[in-house]
Amino acid sequence: MILLQAVNIGKSFSATPVLSGINMVLQNGERVGLVGVNGAGKSTLLKIVTGQILPDEGEIQKAKETTLGYLAQDSGLDTERSIWEEMMTVFEHFKEKEAELRALEQQMGNPEVIANETLHERLMNNYSHLVDNFRTSGGYQYEAATRSVLHGMRFFPADYDTPINQLSGGQKTRLALARLLLMQPDVLILDEPTNYLDIETLGWLEKYLQSYPGALLVVSHDRFFLDALVNIVYEIERTKITRYAGNYSNYLLQKGERLQQQLRQFEKQQSEISKLEEFIQRNIARASTTKRAQSRRKMLDKMDVMDRPPGELKKAQFHFDITRVSGSQVLTLQDVAVGYENKPLARDLTFQLTRGERVALLGPNGLGKSTLLKTVVKQIQALGGSIQYGSNVTVGFYDQEQENLSGNKQVLHELWDEYPTMQEKDVRTVLGSFLFSGDDVTKKISELSGGERARVSLAKLMLQKANLLILDEPTNHLDLFSKEILEEALEDYPGTILFVSHDRYFLNKIATRIIEMTPNGVISYLGNYDYYTAKKDELQELNSPVLAPLTQTKEKEQMADPGLSNKDKFRQDKEAKKAERQKQRRIEELEKQIEQLETEIAVLEAELCKPEIFQNHEQALMLNEKLEETKAALDTCLEEWTDLQEDGE
Repeated sequence: MILLQAVNIGKSFSATPVLSGINMVLQNGERVGLVGVNGAGKSTLLKIVTGQILPDEGEIQKAKETTLGYLAQDSGLDTERSIWEEMMTVFEHFKEKEAELRALEQQMGNPEVIANETLHERLMNNYSHLVDNFRTSGGYQYEAATRSVLHGMRFFPADYDTPINQLSGGQKTRLALARLLLMQPDVLILDEPTNYLDIETLGWLEKYLQSYPGALLVVSHDRFFLDALVNIVYEIERTKITRYAGNYSNYLLQKGERLQQQLRQFEKQQSEISKLEEFIQRNIARASTTKRAQSRRKMLDKMDVMDRPPGELKKAQFHFDITRVSGSQVLTLQDVAVGYENKPLARDLTFQLTRGERVALLGPNGLGKSTLLKTVVKQIQALGGSIQYGSNVTVGFYDQEQENLSGNKQVLHELWDEYPTMQEKDVRTVLGSFLFSGDDVTKKISELSGGERARVSLAKLMLQKANLLILDEPTNHLDLFSKEILEEALEDYPGTILFVSHDRYFLNKIATRIIEMTPNGVISYLGNYDYYTAKKDELQELNSPVLAPLTQTKEKEQMADPGLSNKDKFRQDKEAKKAERQKQRRIEELEKQIEQLETEIAVLEAELCKPEIFQNHEQALMLNEKLEETKAALDTCLEEWTDLQEDGE
């Protein structure tokens, strides 16, 4: 069933076309990814689809009663209500139904109504019908569902009473997404939903959206996310749109094959045109062959001549180099504590970086990863411990907040003022390699998009030629194609890298070691992100103790690579399979308990409708208490069932 359709959409800004002839169909159950370079018009199309702006041409057709839910980039809730109060606003219809049920219960308990058998029976039937609808529409599960979604977004019961206006911008964005998920619109439209999400939350969101009952339209620069989620990709390029079946990796393959096929067809036609023109030129003047030449000319005139397929869009081209080689030991942290105003976020952080390593720093949001990087580059003072650089180490820092950029400066002078000995043409050449050309270099920093500001910061970083790069979320705001260029540049970089990222594709491509931060130390994994997740799963299955943090006197990074014998591996595989069977049995038990509890709730609701119960206040009170206990037990079972499902994923 078609839920939403864009028909011949066109949109221009200042006479510059952004979208033209856009046709897109979204059917029930589809997971659609919308891709394209920064500035291609993705967010513009989403705003047209959701009615935020009007198209210059075409129309959006929507199936009757289809509901849309839209999360814009960097949008967030801002209210004095607490987290729980705000989430409950989604379920006002359930609150109204509950009030209606309570009112009916009181009415049915009225002695005058009880005495009127016809009226009482009619009210009883109405009440029974309302209870059935309330149960089937999720009236007994919405609080448990809310807790599950909040848990997935990393908000816990201790946070529920926190006023939303006291939260950070990232937390407000996560709450806006949580609220939208609870609303469950028929079409869920998300513009960069993975911003501000840590890796655990990203994994949870992927699983949640895979089983989402409606359709999904998402703009994302997270390739891992797109590969795991979408089954249709629409690409906007040069104001046009093209549909591809499959996930992001399938799209890349299909696009490459499509361009090659178009080029082959174009070259074949050009060859045919050349032969026809050559035949006409040779034979048009000869009486014996002029008719044949004229026939060829007519054939040529009627031919639908193909345009040369457009080449790839211009991409940024840059690389990172170093001025001099550092010593073997690049960076040493010993018992470092980080945080603000004597409020540590993490302590006992001890690890070393050696020359040539590319080390990724992982951990949940709020633990202080960015704070640690700023402490390493001396923007923030450490609360304890020591940080030492090796010999000949020069540091380049990429700040995800881009506080090193001056909003009132032009792009050209942002670089030139820092490197005044460079000639203007050389500065322009550098900016050109980051896709700033012509009048672009005279734009003020404050006028740039997030992706453009990121490219300016990368240009400044490149010119430093530092041999230690400290990178805080370097792929944020970059489009998919710019990310690929950054990856290539960092892969060829001869220095050392310490970085924070939640881009799992980027982590896999760049990291040679993963350091996982905990509140009381670090755990080191010698490998990329896939290796890290495999070892984490293995340790979790085996119920291994938490690896000990590094001590003060000696670095003891425990590599998550136990080097097991075949016998040990067989024993551990057997234990892991046993644990998995036990977990599945528990899930089945919980499902039976949930079904039984839902039945008990329905029976108790029906009992409370009986006249003899209403007339016996003690019995009515007892049944009400039993009903509340049963509902609480149901919530507990649902929470455990959700946790077990997430653990299995």
